[in-house]
Amino acid sequence: MGVLAQGQVVEAARLDLVGQYVGHTAQKTSEVFERARGGVLFIDEAYTLSRQAGSGNDFGQEAIDTLVKLMEDHRDEIIVIAAGYTSEMKGFLATNPGLASRFARTLTFSPYEVDGLVSIFLGKAKTADYRVPEPTQQALTTYLAANRDRFQVGNGREIDKLFRSAVTAHARRTEQLANTGAELTTEQLTTLLPEDII
Repeated sequence: MGVLAQGQVVEAARLDLVGQYVGHTAQKTSEVFERARGGVLFIDEAYTLSRQAGSGNDFGQEAIDTLVKLMEDHRDEIIVIAAGYTSEMKGFLATNPGLASRFARTLTFSPYEVDGLVSIFLGKAKTADYRVPEPTQQALTTYLAANRDRFQVGNGREIDKLFRSAVTAHARRTEQLANTGAELTTEQLTTLLPEDII
């Protein structure tokens, strides 16, 4: 689209930006920022940089202050995305008077609905070479609808955990079958059944 000179995406978290002594943080933050120039800097869980009350010298604030300066000096050369939970991000944006103004747009993502969660699950299964037949999809939909509270906050992460649980349940189930002396087919080894949805 011609917006960015290079288009690379550099993902960073607190560990990548915050140093262990005075001056180290500014250096680390500047290095990460420089790698992203011409592209996108994605700061995951950006709120973890925020200084917490009573925490004394927290070099996270130094990272925020360095970012504010770099974002201003290079505002036409980079796109910075700071991501995190809505309430925590409000606190993050309040840590430096110029920080909120450096972000032109705020996007709030609503939790996925059941159909979206099913799609994510199916995508993960396909990537991992698992089949999810219609009865299993129906069991998954029923389970998600019955457990809406669990799947309200961070539900993309929760559906990932559910998928990994299903794979574990499948492995246990097929191991028990194999222990009976049964010779398992490829279909059995790659198909998630309704009972695998925990």
